[in-house]
Amino acid sequence: MNIDAPAALALPDETSILSPRYRATTLGMVALVALVAFEALAVAAAMPTVAQALDGLRLYALAFGGALATSVIGMTVAGRLCDQQGPARPLWLGLAFFLSGLVLAGLAPRMGVLVAGRLLQGIGIGAISVSLYVLVARTFPEPLRPKVFAAFSAGWVVPSLIGPGLSGLIVQYVGWRWVFLAVPVLALPAALLLVPALRASRQDVRKDAATRPVVRWAVGAALAALLLYLGGQQQGAAAALPMTFALVALLACGQRLLPPGTLRLRSGLPSVIALRGIAASAFFGAEAFLPLLLQRQRGLSPLWAGVALSLGALGWFSGSWLQGHQRHGWSRGQLLQAGSWMMCSGLLVTSLTLQDGVPLPLALLGWSLTGLGMGLIYPSLSVLTLSLSAPHEQGANSSALQLSEGLAVATTLALSGSLFAAFIGGRETLGYLLCFAVTLALAMLGTVVARRI
Repeated sequence: MNIDAPAALALPDETSILSPRYRATTLGMVALVALVAFEALAVAAAMPTVAQALDGLRLYALAFGGALATSVIGMTVAGRLCDQQGPARPLWLGLAFFLSGLVLAGLAPRMGVLVAGRLLQGIGIGAISVSLYVLVARTFPEPLRPKVFAAFSAGWVVPSLIGPGLSGLIVQYVGWRWVFLAVPVLALPAALLLVPALRASRQDVRKDAATRPVVRWAVGAALAALLLYLGGQQQGAAAALPMTFALVALLACGQRLLPPGTLRLRSGLPSVIALRGIAASAFFGAEAFLPLLLQRQRGLSPLWAGVALSLGALGWFSGSWLQGHQRHGWSRGQLLQAGSWMMCSGLLVTSLTLQDGVPLPLALLGWSLTGLGMGLIYPSLSVLTLSLSAPHEQGANSSALQLSEGLAVATTLALSGSLFAAFIGGRETLGYLLCFAVTLALAMLGTVVARRI
């Protein structure tokens, strides 16, 4: 099988991802992806109101970092269960955790209960994401997979554009609790569309895919990520000690959870897994500070700062669509290298926003280019992971792909946040500069790793 074949082959209409055979599965998966995306973006917009209403500002950071950390557990368990029994059981379990967390958060009488709900949501989101990847592998032929992952990206674009604004309207006119409670009403019908495909994807239990020992390492990684996130909110020695311990623990757990050679950037599948974490860290590390920079340094309103982020989302979707429909015969390796260099160029141009004399449209064009590069990279790595995996390894390797992203992004955000906090109070420009330097260094590393795939 040639994994470097062009993504967009000449396919008859009946074999498109919206043909009668695949339509319900495609719509159900994209709907679930969109709901998860909407929830993530809507919660970000509503959380200031939630924290004030529940008198929980001290737990504000944990409400965000907790879901990211516990998703590691959901990804790991779901990956092993998918390899043992197929994606049906872990998808339903993930959906149960996700919906339970939403209901618990929506009915929370105090902030601690809401955080518990967010932790449950994280487990569910991790399990759902891995199960959907395996369902793609079991349902769609390889030439159609790039288009499926392009559709997943589309499932993020609309929530990226309307999620924060819609969340604000819900909070203002209906109440913040409905930001959580409305999603289960829509998630269940979307999941029911997947029932036929899930039944067809079942397989016999594989007793050689041990789950319990791996879960211990996943829990350890989740706790280390939480500690790293919380330590990043401190200053001085109070931050250095827990963050150092957390980094060591993350490396130890990551070595057990990721394929051998991933941390050493070994060629082949290990480099595919590693590049997912490197590219995601570069993108989301910059995205975390860009709106703050635009508002505090360049005087943009929150609305226009949000528009700037939407340009990156549109660039991401454009790149994802391009990799799924390009007819120039580019291999996956060529797409990865082009995307990595686009990210480097885009981040470099975006960082010029720090200079008052640089026109803002130029900097925003740079962020769009960064998103375009990410759109070429992200689905290409998903396609390669499934192509390089035997059927009984698709769950574990899909889990590893997303684990790499989750652990790397959590580490980058914690370290960048701590670095930026050290320069608050008169030297913020230097803090922004250092944070963008970290993301640019990661993007440069990505160009090297892309050549090893």
